[in-house]
Amino acid sequence: MLNLLLQTTIEGDPDDWNVGRFSRLSSFLSALRDKDGQLAFRVTARNRTQRGAPDPVLSHLHESDVDQLWLLAVDGGDGLTAEDCASISRFRQLGGALMVTRDHMDLGSSICNLGGVGAAHHFHSRNCEPDKARHCVDNPFAANISWPNYHSGANGDFQRVRPVGDIHAVMRDEESPTGIVQYLPSHPHEGAVSAPPDDSSARVVMEGESSVSGRRFNLAVAFERSEQGGRAIAQSTFHHFADYNWDPTAGSPSFVSEPAGDGIARFPEALRSTHRYVRNVAFWLST
Repeated sequence: MLNLLLQTTIEGDPDDWNVGRFSRLSSFLSALRDKDGQLAFRVTARNRTQRGAPDPVLSHLHESDVDQLWLLAVDGGDGLTAEDCASISRFRQLGGALMVTRDHMDLGSSICNLGGVGAAHHFHSRNCEPDKARHCVDNPFAANISWPNYHSGANGDFQRVRPVGDIHAVMRDEESPTGIVQYLPSHPHEGAVSAPPDDSSARVVMEGESSVSGRRFNLAVAFERSEQGGRAIAQSTFHHFADYNWDPTAGSPSFVSEPAGDGIARFPEALRSTHRYVRNVAFWLST
């Protein structure tokens, strides 16, 4: 059984995206079974300790028995210390696997200092792409949120996703009519990811399409195992994995003001497809 750490970058604020708001993801990962029918992952779900000081787990991750880190960067830019980033980077250099996700504008930007994977994430004020900024202002309904801010639909609805290039293992789905993952939860404020141009192990594997402008934008970047370390996934938004986006009746923090849709509830195939993607990522990261 592999050890999987599901980790946020904030303390356990009940009115924020604390790890309890990803309980369905945690339960799904905990129930996955390997080819021999045995439980595949021992999942530990936790929030970080007080910001401004090294987290006792993250700052020593490279010395732990963790096999995969699923890092939900839900902070405003101060969620990881230099010690945390150094240890997470060392963890991957030693062969550990990462799934790192964030959200719009500067939400989760503390991950920029992660070796390799951090470079795949673009924010408003860190690791930004000024020449592409105009393409990232995609949501006219949220004047208080600047780029990157892609609108793939309402929370509680779903988006159609497309593979990029050769079909990657995380995109395969034999239960789908097309043989590939077709749907993920939508979100009105997705972030921006791309494959770092100086890293030949990385490539974009999935893209979405704005429900407002029709622009296509990257949803996931996959890093193959290389001399730089273990496999990794950079994902455009943690809302692909949040309870609220899998089931809006689960509720959200009070600062979420936009009305939720009900597409996921009305079209179960979208949630099944999402589950398949999560399963694919979990098994691919450690193979």
